[in-house]
Amino acid sequence: MESFPIINLEKLNGEERELTMEKIKDACENWGFFECVNHGIPHELLDRVEKMTKEHYKKCMEERFKESIKNRGLDSVRSEVNDVDWESTFYLKHLPTSNISDVPDLDDDYRTLMREFAGKIEKLSEELLDLLCENLGLEKGYLKKVFYGSKSPTFGTKVSNYPPCPKPDLIKGLRAHTDAGGIILLFQDDKVSGLQLLKDGEWVDVPPVKHSIVVNLGDQLEVITNGKYKSVEHRVIAQTDGEGRMSIASFYNPGSDSIIFPAPELIGKDSEKKDRYPKFVFEDYMKLYSAVKFQAKEPRFEAMKAMETTVSNSVGPLATA
Repeated sequence: MESFPIINLEKLNGEERELTMEKIKDACENWGFFECVNHGIPHELLDRVEKMTKEHYKKCMEERFKESIKNRGLDSVRSEVNDVDWESTFYLKHLPTSNISDVPDLDDDYRTLMREFAGKIEKLSEELLDLLCENLGLEKGYLKKVFYGSKSPTFGTKVSNYPPCPKPDLIKGLRAHTDAGGIILLFQDDKVSGLQLLKDGEWVDVPPVKHSIVVNLGDQLEVITNGKYKSVEHRVIAQTDGEGRMSIASFYNPGSDSIIFPAPELIGKDSEKKDRYPKFVFEDYMKLYSAVKFQAKEPRFEAMKAMETTVSNSVGPLATA
């Protein structure tokens, strides 16, 4: 099998720009994932984020997680568990409004650091969206404009730890799913693996590379690109030993009132292509997704098609402008 795509973004500034853009295009079309190095986020900042995130877990979350596992009897399961994940998480919201000041148990230095980190990730997300626009033949800023809705994109970070698990064959760190949103940027542990994606019917490891940012595409980009790019099923495998795995996933998603539909330039005159994906309000999609996250995405798209007439009537020509 081909090796997992690792993209050196620094090469966009030199003679290898065309080749690098082609690598990004191939990754989006055939993997739905790629890993960025030399992405412009200072390594020193990433090192501090990793250090303080692991310290926060040890200090504030580890005992709570162990108690939760014990209370649910998950430390002694004998058959496969399909309704829970072996992970400890908290969420930070950045846009349209931030909740970083309100999340309990965070040291002030950690809050300040995560605000800085979020700003760097937001900037990189928007730069990557413009690279996707360039490869797709869309005008610069098209995807950001669609994501913006009437106010702003929805942007937040899920901070996860995957502690050692005594029964990794029976419990997943995170069950298989596609991501609902737009573009997802992941800063992951470089010492502990666990993230896998489904490619050609086989589970493939996403390699842990120090200071890299893993990028994957969500359901909304599949719709907007009319299937040219696909969201890809992925999961996290729990590990039996070590210190556990850190994962910081930032989701740059459409605003709640954003109208999502295939870009007209990517449909053309082919009527078969025209009816492939629905048009809908992002918030409506998220309401559906929250109930069926760990199920196949295709029925979600079909369900949104059933709502399409309502959306068309309410937004009229705005959706195709």
